[in-house]
Amino acid sequence: MALLQQWRDWAYSFDDRTREGQQFWTSYFTMEQGIYKELLKNPEEVVSGTVTELAKKYEIEPILMAGFLDGINDSLVEPNPIETMEADTGVSLNIDLEKLYYNMVGCKADWLYNLEEWDSLLSKERREELYKEQKMSKTVVNTQPKVGRNDPCPCGSGKKYKKCCGAKG
Repeated sequence: MALLQQWRDWAYSFDDRTREGQQFWTSYFTMEQGIYKELLKNPEEVVSGTVTELAKKYEIEPILMAGFLDGINDSLVEPNPIETMEADTGVSLNIDLEKLYYNMVGCKADWLYNLEEWDSLLSKERREELYKEQKMSKTVVNTQPKVGRNDPCPCGSGKKYKKCCGAKG
């Protein structure tokens, strides 16, 4: 079984409504935050190695590194083959900073997108733009014109809207 599937099976077995689950996820998010702080100190450096080597570098287990890689993969210049990844698979963390910030906002990971390390990487204005852009991407805008009570029903019945789909039941 690929390492990512092992991570998902294990991690998502923890119910965050239980004490054990809350402890697991709090611990994981703290570890995740620590790795991001390290990566954001020198974002020009492309960190690479096997999953096991990166796990050693950040002093975590390879299965936790698989979880981290799952979370960051969509924010990389070139994604890693995480679906088939094993402990000895080579991976690279070439981060697209704007995409990373945008995705952190999308995941509502305020413990990550509010890190002080962002201050020197993206201007406050750019972070605000990315934040708004991400929030707006989830906004649904109805572009259909409103159907009037006496207009033909859009269902195609030929009846007036008020006598068909617009009838109060």
